[in-house]
Amino acid sequence: MDRIVMRAPAKINLSLDVTGRRDNGYHDVRMVMQQIGLSDEIIIEKTENGVFEQGTGKSLIIVETNSMTLPVNEDNLVFKAAGLIMEECGIGTGIHIFIDKKIPIAAGMAGGSTDAAAVLKGMNRVFDCGLTDERLRELGVRIGADIPFCIMGGTALAEGIGEMLTPLPAMPGCTVLIAKPGISVSTGYVYNEYDGLKNKEHPDVDGMTVAIHEKDILRISKLLGNSLEGVTQEKYPVIRRIKEIMLGNDAMGALMSGSGPTVFGLYDDNIKADKAAEMIKAEGIAEEVFITEPYNVSE
Repeated sequence: MDRIVMRAPAKINLSLDVTGRRDNGYHDVRMVMQQIGLSDEIIIEKTENGVFEQGTGKSLIIVETNSMTLPVNEDNLVFKAAGLIMEECGIGTGIHIFIDKKIPIAAGMAGGSTDAAAVLKGMNRVFDCGLTDERLRELGVRIGADIPFCIMGGTALAEGIGEMLTPLPAMPGCTVLIAKPGISVSTGYVYNEYDGLKNKEHPDVDGMTVAIHEKDILRISKLLGNSLEGVTQEKYPVIRRIKEIMLGNDAMGALMSGSGPTVFGLYDDNIKADKAAEMIKAEGIAEEVFITEPYNVSE
């Protein structure tokens, strides 16, 4: 195989609880993570150029993208992921990767992590490395805590720093409205501010897992919760406003994903989601708005 096209789905957090901070600065979390249909496309092709230098991590890795703001060097997780596979498998040829970017950048939706996961899985197939998904997750966590989940896909409980995964049944079908305001949020800032709070929020993660097992979309919607939402929302009130519009237009539930700034709403039909999307666009409070659905690994 010389070429492969990989789908790289975005994720949302149905539940995100911060349970502690480690000495190295990383935070322990318990999260229910869900992939959605909004996806990037990753095209991976072998090239005849370049010589891989075993043990140095240096190879000819060419990354291109349709995005004007995405880096295409070592600052991109895709570049790092390709280097990991080359080191692991002793690959002696170059690789060309094209990222067709549709997931908003710096949105709290694991856009970079899911692209890297797609590269790890895709190169494993292109070069017939024979690495297990478990090994791919071990490699992935070296460069990003969300990458192991993106390799597993679907719906999962994530613990530790996000690398300890328990698969969950597929989330029930629904309409997912995504709205990403035109702001950038520093994940480090959000976590540091959260650490300083006296009264910390802790969503019911166990209740969420039960609701998913029971396929109860209404209960899932009511249990949506994110420990970090209050911090980001305080600094960026636009997040609160987007939630108000979603809930005011019959969303079953709405929540900020990750450390923000993206907000998602769960709906029982597209008409309600369309109405909320038009109101959000009319107010000009989101630079990117999408209507999608949960994505399951069997799709």
